Amino acid sequence: MSAPVVLVHGFGTSYELTWVHNGWVDLLADEGREVIGVDLLGHGNAPKPTDPEAYDDLGARVRDALPDEPVDAIGFSLGAKTLLQVAAADPSRFRSLIVAGVGSNLFQRSDHSAVVEAVRTGDDGGDPALRYFAGLADLPGNDREALAACMSNGGGGVTPEQLAAITCPVLVVLGDQDFTRPATPLVEALPDATYVELARTDHAKTPKSFAFIDAALEFLRAR
Repeated sequence: MSAPVVLVHGFGTSYELTWVHNGWVDLLADEGREVIGVDLLGHGNAPKPTDPEAYDDLGARVRDALPDEPVDAIGFSLGAKTLLQVAAADPSRFRSLIVAGVGSNLFQRSDHSAVVEAVRTGDDGGDPALRYFAGLADLPGNDREALAACMSNGGGGVTPEQLAAITCPVLVVLGDQDFTRPATPLVEALPDATYVELARTDHAKTPKSFAFIDAALEFLRAR
């Protein structure tokens, strides 16, 4: 019997919006795969605290959802970073990982204050990147203050040294127009990584990409 597949969404979305609405859950069911959906703290059906300190450990909800046996897991953006953190701390819980929408940004220290303010107020100041994040807060079920608190905290970082502990195969997927490029530092930090670049694809379009879906399903079949 195939291992379950854990799905973890990105910042400002949810299991429902990212994986159900874009057809992933149905396609995985067609492959005979059980799906375990996770809503990160502050998102979807999860609690939505407005204290930034509440978001110190975003991986807690992922760990709570994991069954006893090793799983395959797919994460996008914040969900991908969170999966990498959980897998680095306990590699035995994962049979394989697929991470999309993350790259060199994982290893860069950035000032997110402008993003936090855009999320909190909805004012993007005409900046396209800020408009993307401000728009996420308008999605159904979202709470601006909770998302701003989550972004303020960031859920901690991950280092190349920590990622070296992840021994399972990892598929790294990144659009050629994604603001988190390049993927090279992440791919090089993982002991067993395969990289797929999505043509004409930015960050927001990644979960809807048929090329991403095809690459993920092919990777899972090979396991």
